[in-house]
Amino acid sequence: MTSMLNGCTPWPEEFVDRYWAAGHWRGNTLDNLLRGWALQYGPRTALVHSGTRITYAALNRRVSRMAAGFRLRGLRPGQRVVVQLPNVPEFVVTVFALMRAGGVPVFCPVSHRASEVSHLVRVAQAVGYVGPSTFQGFDHTAMAADIAAQEPFLRRVFTLEAPGAPSPYGGLTTDPSGCQYSPLGSIDAPPEPALAQSADQVAFFLLSGGTSAPPKLIPRTHNDYAYQARAAAELVSLTENDVYLAAQPAESTFAFGCPGIVGTLSAGGTVVLAENPGPAECLPVIGRERVTITSVVPAVAQLWLDALPTVQTELSSLRLVQIGGAPMHRTTAERLGPALGCRLQQVFGMAEGLLTLTRPADPEETVLTTQGRPLSPDDEIRIVDVDGEDVPDGEPGELLARGPYTLRGYYRAPDHNARSFTTDGYFRTGVLARLTPDGNLVVTGRLKEGPV
Repeated sequence: MTSMLNGCTPWPEEFVDRYWAAGHWRGNTLDNLLRGWALQYGPRTALVHSGTRITYAALNRRVSRMAAGFRLRGLRPGQRVVVQLPNVPEFVVTVFALMRAGGVPVFCPVSHRASEVSHLVRVAQAVGYVGPSTFQGFDHTAMAADIAAQEPFLRRVFTLEAPGAPSPYGGLTTDPSGCQYSPLGSIDAPPEPALAQSADQVAFFLLSGGTSAPPKLIPRTHNDYAYQARAAAELVSLTENDVYLAAQPAESTFAFGCPGIVGTLSAGGTVVLAENPGPAECLPVIGRERVTITSVVPAVAQLWLDALPTVQTELSSLRLVQIGGAPMHRTTAERLGPALGCRLQQVFGMAEGLLTLTRPADPEETVLTTQGRPLSPDDEIRIVDVDGEDVPDGEPGELLARGPYTLRGYYRAPDHNARSFTTDGYFRTGVLARLTPDGNLVVTGRLKEGPV
């Protein structure tokens, strides 16, 4: 087994052997999987954003050329790059191109500002930053310049310009601190031979949730994330005829891989990217693009329900709406499916890994009142009391988890890891939950702030 990045905690060998033997891990990097999808689904539409449509073949070519461009600008295997982009095709292209170049993207919400971004640059020792030049009135380039003046690692800034806007940097400029600035669109070069990469290496970093402390970095490997997205796609029966609407931020694991963007691409379907989850943008898109599946948080679902009487659009293509991010009130859940004319699926997911979902064949009561069962047969969960002892069936307690796509440690956080993981590798989620007699999870609260 090739070791992960320094500062990461690998799975013990006995678990590595188990997950390989079960067929969960298959040894393909995510960027190499994209090559295969391009061969299989080449002329089909992979990405849609506003008036832009990109085929699988074109997506793969753009990824290869951008990867070569990153290499030309000095990116080396294993180096980290913060990616802070909205739901645009460039997000998908950039993430896969960085992985193809051997870099490690650090997913960053576009809403984060200097304090959070500088923290990520410092912890990840990021050498690069990719973001919009400006977005919704905020100057991301100026923020990156301020961070580069303070952090010695950050020496490459790649800016996505608004359509039709000239780049203020021309092709390439360097500031007094030695940081280079380039338009993201200029990162383009003839494709290079594929790098030899291992699927047990870190593919990208996600961020922990909560607002009371700086975010922690969550290493996700090619093996574990490919398995999560593939298994979730199989669970909801995704096919090449499905159209997934990415209404939630693309850098969230909910939109990226539950099954989300990666799962949809693995099945040959089409991903539609929406920059705003509100009903004014998303409901017409569902009708226009014949969207079949999407995932939203309860607050967004409520906005959609409230807007339905005033929005004249055809929603008959929609077959499944995933609800995650927080438990949904039963009254809202009861309304959602009939109002949208589709099935409801409740999801509990964490960037750290564990994913539970209700099943398509579950009774209505299960779908309305639980967050379902773990995705993988090798997911192991426990409900424990304050002393770490298993509680009786049906009683609430803290949810612990370990499995083939749940991390064994945050990146470069040994002290926090000592508190967040048991000696036998279970992740202490900080979430309060109980199990129903038929094994479904009911999230009841949390011990501390964190992702749900």
